[in-house]
Amino acid sequence: MQLDVVSLLLFPTLIALALAALTVRDLLAAVFLLSGYSFLTALLMAHMGAVDVGFTEASVGAGLTGVFFLMAIARTNRRSGD
Repeated sequence: MQLDVVSLLLFPTLIALALAALTVRDLLAAVFLLSGYSFLTALLMAHMGAVDVGFTEASVGAGLTGVFFLMAIARTNRRSGD
C-alpha cells in the first residue's frame, strides 16, 4: 500500500480526534468528535478504494450512532459529575 498526501493528512487527524474525544469533559462535544472521527474514517476507506465500506461507515458510524448518542444525552445529564 502506497501512502499518499491524503492518507498522511488523515491518519494524524484521526489520532487527534480520538484523543480529543477521550479527554473532553463535555458529552455533547465528545459525540461531535466521535462523529467527525467516523466521517474521516469513512473518507479514508473510500479513498483507499473500499467505497461500500466507507459509505456504510458514514451512514451508520457518523449518522445513526451520533443520533443515538444525542438521544441518550438528552435523557441524561450533559456533563459528567467529576
